[in-house]
Amino acid sequence: MVSDYERQRLLNIERNKALLSSLGLDKPFFEPEAIKRPKAGKATAKKRKPEPEEHDGAPSPKVSRVGSLKSESGETSAVRRSSRNAGKTVDYKGERQESSPLPISFKSGIRDTENSGPLGREAGSKRVHDPKTYGSIPGIEVGTWWETREGCSADSIHAPWVGGISVGPRGAYSVALSGGYADDIDWGYAFTYTGSGGRDLKGTKANPLNLRTAPQSSDQTFENNFNKALKLSSETSKPVRVIRGYKVDSPYAPYEGYRYDGLYRVEKAWQEQGMEGFLVCKFAFKRLAGQPPLPRRAAADGSKDTKADDTAKDEDAAEEEDAAEEENAAEEDDAAA
Repeated sequence: MVSDYERQRLLNIERNKALLSSLGLDKPFFEPEAIKRPKAGKATAKKRKPEPEEHDGAPSPKVSRVGSLKSESGETSAVRRSSRNAGKTVDYKGERQESSPLPISFKSGIRDTENSGPLGREAGSKRVHDPKTYGSIPGIEVGTWWETREGCSADSIHAPWVGGISVGPRGAYSVALSGGYADDIDWGYAFTYTGSGGRDLKGTKANPLNLRTAPQSSDQTFENNFNKALKLSSETSKPVRVIRGYKVDSPYAPYEGYRYDGLYRVEKAWQEQGMEGFLVCKFAFKRLAGQPPLPRRAAADGSKDTKADDTAKDEDAAEEEDAAEEENAAEEDDAAA
């Protein structure tokens, strides 16, 4: 017997599919071939290179390398030295250090990247551009991916580390797709997105801890600053940057990390009954034309590859709303300014 929850979920999915079909898709005639996930293999450590040979009784200058890739700017950072080298003569001309955006796990050869696009900077990198910008960020290509949301923030693509919506005065700057609601549809070039609010995350007297997986207990409204921003986007037609996370139930999701999939427009904003009986704010996004095609992932049997279960999705959605409340205060100040 089908539960009321499942019945409502299926109903919402069919309604969302019909809506996306009515929008039309800017899907290219030819997409890249689906990328199969490499078979997991046992990591092997790289062999240590032999020590440099001596010439005329003196060792050759050593070359210190941090990574195998050069930075786009070609600049090299200063070399840090420990106290044990104090007083020793150092051949600065013979020593070279190359910077690299690759995380240590990739630089050391322990892991191989499973995404085809360029890798963005690591978490903690200093921002170069203002994330409170509508449209593209200079120097960040469509298809760039990051291991963490902090990396997305460092490259100004999506500023909040946890929150799914970055609020601006004329609409949202960016959104993050993380598979938070089981009735949302992601067709790559168009998707539906459920808004924020409606969950009581303060806990109860019996369980005062934060309920990160709390069920929806009230209606979502467009008075919520995050929902208001997306509704405003549908009115101003300001482009919204979109990143997809690896937990999204879609063949267009990356195998790992978070990927920048370009600019979208919010085509419609509305309210409907959610799976738990309360109203939710919904938004339909459509990808802008003239952008590179989206890469697709494929399961071994050719079917859709999905990694997240409903429990993980609910946890992510609740965690986003919880942490986003603190981020929202800063967003409101900036919007007012």
